[in-house]
Amino acid sequence: MTTFDRARRHGIAPLGALIAGLALGGCVSTTHVASAPAPRFDAVAFFAGRSEGKGVLKIALHLPATTLVEGNGRVTDDGSIVLDQTVRRQGKPATQRQWVLHPVGTERYTGTLSDAVGPVDGRVDGSVLHLRFAMKGGLQAEQFLALQPGGTVAQNVMIVRKMGVAVARLDETITRLGR
Repeated sequence: MTTFDRARRHGIAPLGALIAGLALGGCVSTTHVASAPAPRFDAVAFFAGRSEGKGVLKIALHLPATTLVEGNGRVTDDGSIVLDQTVRRQGKPATQRQWVLHPVGTERYTGTLSDAVGPVDGRVDGSVLHLRFAMKGGLQAEQFLALQPGGTVAQNVMIVRKMGVAVARLDETITRLGR
């Protein structure tokens, strides 16, 4: 039985059901950034030194909030990147977090994030770095960082899901500021 058949059975006009479905589905978008013609995403090279991320965080049932993330990355002796970040979110006090990403070959990363519970898994597909990790409260996060031509800017889209439903989205532009 299709959604339209169920809607008819419950006395809901199919057009109304379609509009309701689109409205609910549009609360938090789940699309991600498509890869652009750019160099291969090397997280160690991109995040070494200073970086700045400016974005908008949309949490379901909340007003959008601007974000500013200031990062300082250093490469360790084993070739990993340690990225210390100060996160400022509109209306909230600043917080600190730390990423540690270890390259595993040329297309994969493993690591940790102070905001995560458990490991961070990363995969590179050309100019896109795809990160996955779990967060407190049963949340699952996915990030898609698309390196732009020139190699100094990445578009970051993070989707956070609870029980498979998207509950938050961050759209951010990250700029490498220098060493």
